[in-house]
Amino acid sequence: MRRIVQGLLLLALVSGLTGCTATSGYRAKHTIQTGKLRATTFSLVASAENSTTNYHQQYGYIEDIGDGRGYTAGIIGFTSATGDLRQVVQRYVRLKSYHNGLRRYLPALRRVNGSASHTGLGSGFVKAWHQAAKDPQMIRAQDTILNRQYLRPVLKAAKQDDLSPLGQYIYYDAVVVHGPGEDSQSFGGIRRQAKRFAKTPRQGGNQADYLRAFLQARAKVMKQERAHKDLSRLNVQRQFIKDKNYQLKRPLSWRMYGDAYRLS
Repeated sequence: MRRIVQGLLLLALVSGLTGCTATSGYRAKHTIQTGKLRATTFSLVASAENSTTNYHQQYGYIEDIGDGRGYTAGIIGFTSATGDLRQVVQRYVRLKSYHNGLRRYLPALRRVNGSASHTGLGSGFVKAWHQAAKDPQMIRAQDTILNRQYLRPVLKAAKQDDLSPLGQYIYYDAVVVHGPGEDSQSFGGIRRQAKRFAKTPRQGGNQADYLRAFLQARAKVMKQERAHKDLSRLNVQRQFIKDKNYQLKRPLSWRMYGDAYRLS
């Protein structure tokens, strides 16, 4: 009887330790790709990008924010300079071949790629974008490019580094702002720099230490861009790390650029 009790206690201890590890790291069925974690992540990013937690309304967003990337538009801030805005329009045209007001702007979007130019776009393009955003096929087009170009690469990286939903959100927010590239100013370069200062959980490191190192590396990049010198979004993420809210559990309260937000 004594051995049985000891065995049960040992099993409970092992299970508890395993559960603790699982909840603080990457779990394939518990990521920011779907459900409430996706909604929470998108709301957090929208508070920084669009001053609202209602990310559903951001499919029709479009403006030039003066960061040298031309038009910034849609749910994740696709830009005319980086080419992903053109990819969205191309996808939309495939889904809706006729009566598509954005089709005519594809040549101009190709020409302005790599620059902040509005040549061939202008108010007509902005109006057509607003109109198209009311179409479910346009929402589908944006989600397709978002998942393919941004969310899936983020989850792949988070799995490699064994990061929790909080770490996944931090990675995703970095990709939104800096792009998924590998140069020093993009997500890949920031991630590479962070690993020089701290080990990832997959490498046996502490997740909090690694995420702080990632934010430190990212802060240096943000300070070089006039449009991103305010580090409010990084301060929010640091607070979540301090709170040990690795699962992004609600209720969540935060301040972004001086404004208060809450998710219940």
